[in-house]
Amino acid sequence: MKIRISLSVLVLLFITPFMTAANAQNERLEQLITHFQDKGTDIRPLLNDDRFAHVDRITKKFTRSAEKRIESLDDYKKIIGFDHKARKSMDFYNVYKNDLAAAEKEYGIPKEVIVAIIGVESDYGANRGSYNPFNVYVSMYVEDYRSKFALTQLEELLEWTERNEVDVHTLVSSYAGAMSFAQFIPSSLNRWWVGKDLYYMPNNIRSVANYLAYFKNKTGSLETAVLRYNPSSLYQQAVLSLADEVKSRSNSE
Repeated sequence: MKIRISLSVLVLLFITPFMTAANAQNERLEQLITHFQDKGTDIRPLLNDDRFAHVDRITKKFTRSAEKRIESLDDYKKIIGFDHKARKSMDFYNVYKNDLAAAEKEYGIPKEVIVAIIGVESDYGANRGSYNPFNVYVSMYVEDYRSKFALTQLEELLEWTERNEVDVHTLVSSYAGAMSFAQFIPSSLNRWWVGKDLYYMPNNIRSVANYLAYFKNKTGSLETAVLRYNPSSLYQQAVLSLADEVKSRSNSE
């Protein structure tokens, strides 16, 4: 006996999951609008802006990150270009030697660790990211991926842009919404950023030191403070290894 299924049924079976997902995302977007309206903020103009765009499959970008996929430190170092960053480190170190020394003195954080953080995070300022943080956090929220975190960061982001009179759509970030050469998420910008300009390197140097100093004092350990920057043991090991490389190279010059 042959079973005949009409083309229209097949099409319906194919598109129904996508329609359901789209409806769920639209509902969550309405929830987001209402949440901010209740706080006295209308985000609809930001959502209606031509520069707003949903970041497609934002969830997968997080779940397929290097920290989630890689198991060995050697492989992780290859992924982040560790050898390249080590070779490049002294150029950065020498250009910003005075700023690094001042930050070390003020915050008590080794300058080599500051260099390593900025090296791993943005290749010493070469990479700013290619996303927009508003788009990122709205997309996370509507996809229901770490939605509480995304909502908090949206609130922090709009607080920061209002205080600094910045058009949120002009900002550039990583897929995680982190900005500046130091790669600070909005809540970190509001608490530990030093200065105003996100792309003035001395501000980045001092902000990294300020952040690490806070968590070093809180936890009693610089190593744990680095882990608070990124909760991955591979990241922590890579940063500390790069800091050792920077120290060794600076001592040999």
